[in-house]
Amino acid sequence: MTNLRRLDLNLLVTLDALLAEHNVTRAAERLHYSQPSVSVHLARLREIFNDPLLLPGPRGMRPTARAESLRDPLREALTALEAAISPESPFDPVAATQTWRIAATDYSESTVLLPALAELRRLAPGTRIAVIEMAPGRFARQAEQGDIDLAFHITSDAPEGLHLRPLFTERYVLAGRRGHPRLKRKPTIAQFCALEHVLVSPAGGGFTGVTDEVLAAAGLSRRVALSVPHFLFLASVLASTDLVAMLPARLVRDNAALQIVEAPVEVPGYEMSMLWHERVHRDPAHQWLRETIAAAVR
Repeated sequence: MTNLRRLDLNLLVTLDALLAEHNVTRAAERLHYSQPSVSVHLARLREIFNDPLLLPGPRGMRPTARAESLRDPLREALTALEAAISPESPFDPVAATQTWRIAATDYSESTVLLPALAELRRLAPGTRIAVIEMAPGRFARQAEQGDIDLAFHITSDAPEGLHLRPLFTERYVLAGRRGHPRLKRKPTIAQFCALEHVLVSPAGGGFTGVTDEVLAAAGLSRRVALSVPHFLFLASVLASTDLVAMLPARLVRDNAALQIVEAPVEVPGYEMSMLWHERVHRDPAHQWLRETIAAAVR
């Protein structure tokens, strides 16, 4: 470590040129340095390595055994360093083999990832996607540590410190089974409150949500008979019972088993966004991924 701290990268570049040319003048021309500068570098290298490195010979300079042992490792190291600091090449999705890790709820799986999946598979067939269960309290840390590359979340609840790109604005509709006798038309507010409702409680066990807050502000309440943690199960419940639910419109708009009507109460919607950490912000592959997903749900 002592020798490494004493080294200047320019000295190693000079040594690489000297080992290739075996001549101070030609090495100077190759590096666009003056001959005295290369001679000064060589003197410094001899001091650091405690070896003459290059000795005068009949046809230029001859490398010592120590210099010969440095030739290949030094060239490999400089080549790797040049590759590391070179401008990134454009991302080629056809040749890509990345595995992307995306944090999503079952809602964002259906409304964001699913619409983009066919295009992602078509354009980048060699890549893989790992969907990670969304943990709102942890995904900022997961993004920082590299455990996830991208997350889908409500904009208003997005943690600070992450990049954010809005995808769409969502609104709520009233849904029940196809042919539900109380959903042939938009119900009155009294009829709405009299229905038996089911809601999604992501944390589990909750029986109130944003709809209940709006009703409470008007001095009203509804009966929530069932609380479930996932939207997928809720859709099955609605299709097979007379329970109803206030649901995001994108989630149910193509479900032929459900009847969709406008609710008699105005429930505020929300904005859905993509979130990612600074560590992948400028990476061409991740930029391509984000652009492809955004285009699919636009």
